Amino acid sequence: MKMTLSSVIILALLGLLTGFMAGMLGIGGGIIVIPALTMILGFTQQEAQGTSLAMMLPPVGIIAVMNYYKAGHVDWRVAGVLALLFIVGSVFGSKLAIRIPQDVLKKVFGIFLILVALKMLFGK
Repeated sequence: MKMTLSSVIILALLGLLTGFMAGMLGIGGGIIVIPALTMILGFTQQEAQGTSLAMMLPPVGIIAVMNYYKAGHVDWRVAGVLALLFIVGSVFGSKLAIRIPQDVLKKVFGIFLILVALKMLFGK
């Protein structure tokens, strides 16, 4: 992607919005960044997913977690188990995503977001 002034401004706003939403609701990469990168900045689905994952490593892993920890809202044992298995799952998930055609991956991603939204809206 060419880094023009307008793309830097879009990325800055996207970063601020995503950071705010991640800190407030625990969301960001999948719901905000990936759609914005694909629909606004023309990234492929794979590029958006890879970039979103790379973006979240340092800031979410350090700053936001420490705020939740200080407030007593982190279960380190659960986080450790999730992190270990997240690593394993991400290896296989990323290898599969790279091989899937972009149009199929976008549809899978969209269906997943719809199902999660429906469950949150109408589930118990």
